[in-house]
Amino acid sequence: MLNIVRKRKIFYGFSLALIAAGIFSVIFWGLRFGIDFKGGSLLEVEYVGARPEVQAIHDRLAPLDLGGVNIQLTGPTGLFLRLKDVNEETHQKVLAELANLGELEEKRFESIGPVIGQELKKKAYGAILMVLLLIVIYITWVFRKVSRPVASWQYGVAAVIALFHDVFIPVGIFSILGHYLGAEIDLLFVTGILTILGFSVHDTIVVFDRIRENLRQSGSKSFEETVNASINQTMGRSINTSLTVLLTLLAIYVFGGETTKYFSLLLMLGIFFGTYSSIFVASSLLVSWHSGKNN
Repeated sequence: MLNIVRKRKIFYGFSLALIAAGIFSVIFWGLRFGIDFKGGSLLEVEYVGARPEVQAIHDRLAPLDLGGVNIQLTGPTGLFLRLKDVNEETHQKVLAELANLGELEEKRFESIGPVIGQELKKKAYGAILMVLLLIVIYITWVFRKVSRPVASWQYGVAAVIALFHDVFIPVGIFSILGHYLGAEIDLLFVTGILTILGFSVHDTIVVFDRIRENLRQSGSKSFEETVNASINQTMGRSINTSLTVLLTLLAIYVFGGETTKYFSLLLMLGIFFGTYSSIFVASSLLVSWHSGKNN
């Protein structure tokens, strides 16, 4: 049996180092918000023949006074254009200029005003905070009969600390990806964060539930021994479940479309660190809390 709880300071240190790197990245580089949050237009086209050079596209669009146009190549003949919020007339002019460079098919066009973008950002923050609050309330209620040796609400707080760990590390990684590779934060990213929260807390509750069951029959075992035994008993289940999901997401990342790559990457990061925290962080926090109370 692995003595995970006794080595918890090592795992705490690893997690804190990753979180600190994420905080550094967010403070100095920030997050690269997409048009969903800052407003703008997104146009996706696919050329029938050879795709023109990026510089040729910039030259054709320069007379339209579109400001900064971000061009991202997709696949062998496709491209994304991100530009300021434009009306339908300008949209058609852009298509006409691109069509002068070769036959193409419009795949997608989205336009969001800056006011709507700010409103979506506020609602996204609100949704995440509400989920965290409801998780604390739910876990406190579920574990209300487990008041010794730690209070039931401490299970909820430990789960939320682990969730912060599971979310903030991928956010920090995406801050770095946004700085170097142009990865953007959009509504699909928020969907991924909420999915990670649900998956991670489910994994953590499985361990907590085993702790609850073992506490009822722990006999002369200490709280630390009971928690460590519970982690070992559920570790195989956690790893196998997460590995199955990770393999599926890896297939989506490799074979899926360009628009789902960062979404699947976010989920892979969140599930990996969520599994890590449910095994090495969340339950160990309860032991640290209990040890600190007794000292």
